[in-house]
Amino acid sequence: MTFIQLTRLNILSSATRRTRIICSQLKMSSMASEDEVILEKKGSKGIITLNRPKALNALNLSMVRKMYPKLKEWEEDPKSTMVIIKGAGEKAFCAGGDIKAVIDAGSKGEPNAGSFFREEYILNNAIGTLHIPYIALIDGITMGGGVGLSVHGSFRVATERTLFAMPETGIGLFPDVGGGYFMPRLGGRLGIFLSLTGMRLKARDVYKAGVATHFVESEKIPQLEEELLALHNPVEKDIASVLDRYHKECQLGREKGFSLKADLDRIDKLFGGNTLEQIFKDLEKDGSEWADKQLQILKHKSPTSMKVTLRQLIEGADLSLQDCLMMEYRIAEGCLRGHDFYEGVRALLVDKDNNPKWNPKTIEEVTDEMVESHFRQLDNDLIL
Repeated sequence: MTFIQLTRLNILSSATRRTRIICSQLKMSSMASEDEVILEKKGSKGIITLNRPKALNALNLSMVRKMYPKLKEWEEDPKSTMVIIKGAGEKAFCAGGDIKAVIDAGSKGEPNAGSFFREEYILNNAIGTLHIPYIALIDGITMGGGVGLSVHGSFRVATERTLFAMPETGIGLFPDVGGGYFMPRLGGRLGIFLSLTGMRLKARDVYKAGVATHFVESEKIPQLEEELLALHNPVEKDIASVLDRYHKECQLGREKGFSLKADLDRIDKLFGGNTLEQIFKDLEKDGSEWADKQLQILKHKSPTSMKVTLRQLIEGADLSLQDCLMMEYRIAEGCLRGHDFYEGVRALLVDKDNNPKWNPKTIEEVTDEMVESHFRQLDNDLIL
């Protein structure tokens, strides 16, 4: 073989290698976009990993559409014994739904703008009615849509990194994903207080409030997961036994009481009204520094969202999860027809000026008819 032939062969070989590398990189890039959620089965255990760490594992419609059929498939498999759900990265389990896409569709008047809510709620119901144990490792930020992926399951394991909140009234929305079912059942008026103010709970407080069923050190989560996956043909009590042991062994923050314990009585009293006007009146009448602080927080929230939320939670206290989700779909469609959801997302998530212009501006201007319009039957009602 001549020198020229060898040179050509080397050039061709080098080009081939470069082509393979580029193809490999393109394949990896494609896989990365496809793997926003990783669904795998290890023996009899299903594992869901929310895999958008740069977006704090925010939930989008594509992820919902991958998770729901796989969850049903695992449930229908008689060999399945549990499902574990977790978030990738060190910051978040799931910081909420990716609502910018919903806003874009809604602002353009697209007829299927509510598809995300509809399919998300169907997934929430599937989790809440799952026939096999469902363990959510909420190690990090857990808000909005992330709450819907966790609270309806059998077990919720919080850590010192857990940050829980339902902050929707601050963006012109409401505590959805079954919040109407879960929040009123936290005890007293705690759920109403947390939902109206959007207050955040951290670390062991998430357990003490009743959101989490167990509390474990973040560094122990991988070991806990390994032990759960090593269980042979477990039933729910076997899983509970492992979780209980890790919980009892965890001393982190155990000496601290619930940060809201001293406030629970006044939360029940001052947030006990069945109208928002009564809650505002009671806070104003109380006159304490604590009451004034809550009042100022509420005055920055969407008046329409707060009134809708209060009715949602009061009614939700007596409804099944399915009825709550059906009610919430009606409310979500009402928000998409309105003004405040678009304005809230603009002010807090897009322009980030933190200065939403609510319409109506005050709770007195929000009429009963405006609230009622969020609860009316739809032509395309969600049926569960």
